[in-house]
Amino acid sequence: MKTPVFTGSSVAICTPFKDGGINYPKLAQLIDWQIENGTSAITICGTTGEASTLTLEEHIEAVDFCVRHVAGRVKVIAASSSNDTQAALLLSEKAEQSGADALMIVTPYYNRPTQRGLIAHFEYIADRVSLPIVLYNVPGRTGVGFTVDTYKTLSRHPLINGVKEACGDFSLLGRTIDACGNDLYIWSGNDGDTVPMMSLGALGTISVSANIIPRDVADMCQAALDGDFARAAALQLKHTALIHNLFLEVNPIPVKTALNLMGMDVGELRLPLCDMAPENLEKLKAAMVASGISLA
Repeated sequence: MKTPVFTGSSVAICTPFKDGGINYPKLAQLIDWQIENGTSAITICGTTGEASTLTLEEHIEAVDFCVRHVAGRVKVIAASSSNDTQAALLLSEKAEQSGADALMIVTPYYNRPTQRGLIAHFEYIADRVSLPIVLYNVPGRTGVGFTVDTYKTLSRHPLINGVKEACGDFSLLGRTIDACGNDLYIWSGNDGDTVPMMSLGALGTISVSANIIPRDVADMCQAALDGDFARAAALQLKHTALIHNLFLEVNPIPVKTALNLMGMDVGELRLPLCDMAPENLEKLKAAMVASGISLA
């Protein structure tokens, strides 16, 4: 039996930009705000952190800064993904050198490996690092996903700790939990699925919406962990419209827009991401207000 990397809410934190680079004072503020509001772990340089538009140097520096600023207050999960196994290994090694607590690695995108290729990719990295690894299954973005048999094989590796599951397939979820048990922990990767996933055994979420409602996401997860699914469901349903509107356009466009609307000043998006369409922006604003979020 493995020890899970974390339980509860991990924010997939946005990367604030200013004058063409990462705004580190703002990132420090965001991290502190998350910890003050009950977030259990910071996931840095993931999809929501615009990792795909960070330079290699920026990626490595952002992870290093996050680890130093968190200073052991919560866990730091460093996303270290690439569709090139050697590049993913390099990012993983750099994160380990910085002192991250765990890695999160998505299935290789674009080249769409076979299940044998997925096993080889993740085992290759896991054999060369000493940090626990959270797999990330999001076939809607990568074009490839895990099967139960592949999960079972990977779960046998002592450093493959669990998976951020964002495929939306509850049959796959149930069969995976049945097959792997405590050899492969599950975290929700879809904000709208968190409570039902936790009712089946997921241990929390790696969340987009936690960027703007960290306390409610943390409280929702804790309620589910405590077995109070009525309270957990109420907290999720409270923000149903907000969660829906955070994905009107591809993540992280809406959530970064929302942070700026709150006065958090996280800066611009990097191309090819661009500003929200005006009609979607108005829908997002309305959903934020309905969730009790004050606009700047």
